[in-house]
Amino acid sequence: MNIYDIAKEAGVSIATVSRVINNKGTVSDATRAKVEAVLSRSGYTPSAIARGMVSKSMRTVAVLTVDIRVPHYAQQAYTIEQAFSHRGYEVILCNTGGGKEATVRYLRAVTEKQVDGIILVGSVFNAIGREPEVEALLRQAPVVLANGRLDIPNASSVLLDDESGVALAVDHVAALGKRNLWYVKDLNTASATAKRDGFLKACERYGDRIRGRVIETEFSIEGGRYVAKELLRSCRSVDAIICGEDETAVGVVKGLLSAGIRIPQDVAVTGYNNSIFASMCEPRLTSIDNKPEQVALMCVQLLERMMDGEPGGIVEVFRPELEQGWTT
Repeated sequence: MNIYDIAKEAGVSIATVSRVINNKGTVSDATRAKVEAVLSRSGYTPSAIARGMVSKSMRTVAVLTVDIRVPHYAQQAYTIEQAFSHRGYEVILCNTGGGKEATVRYLRAVTEKQVDGIILVGSVFNAIGREPEVEALLRQAPVVLANGRLDIPNASSVLLDDESGVALAVDHVAALGKRNLWYVKDLNTASATAKRDGFLKACERYGDRIRGRVIETEFSIEGGRYVAKELLRSCRSVDAIICGEDETAVGVVKGLLSAGIRIPQDVAVTGYNNSIFASMCEPRLTSIDNKPEQVALMCVQLLERMMDGEPGGIVEVFRPELEQGWTT
């Protein structure tokens, strides 16, 4: 049965049935009881779309991330989903792979569903969000970007100070007496660029006491192994390797250990994200904690406030912390 059948059987108007279903407006006790009896007998379930049209809210948010298999993204997406679920929202999770075409496709789908808000998880959306087609879609709902900024009025941001995060790693290995440092850049994102810049600036602060070099590889354990091979091949007196991601750092550790390089006595290694890769690494990886849960919860708070009518343009900044393991 649909709402028209319910109204006909109960002998009331469609508007009265709608008021009973949505618990809005004035309906006498007798009329309400009569409508509810028909609803109960028919097993009627109101359409989410129909209820959304009445309440002007679908109670749904969309989360777009790069790849849910990456622990950092997974933890943030999970935290966001749980927080909104407890608030009575449905969450649509989309894996874009970091590409523009997939981002456009998912944004079209979720905006057509009239989601109440959107959270973008990943600094890759800094660049993608500036594409005219993407920006036009993002303007249709409140948006929060984790670890990035969008120059549109309905967007807010939660930023992580990645430059200072990598600087913590440089200061840490410098305090251990390490002087010849490599930084491993393994992604092509705004966050990866900020980390590289943080490394170079931190090295400059030490003047001639520290020499820093940037080496690039792919984001993977194998990418880390490649870095270890490059160190061995070049015969350079490198005594510390700072990585922009834990997964790549684990590859560096494995590659060095298999070649008989002692960690951290010969070469100190640090990662970034303080992910499950850091805790599973042996020796335990020293890593930069970029506070994914706190960032995710702040994204939820900002989006909720915007969906309640507050303007966008809010920027919250978190500072990472160093989590020491046994690789330094």
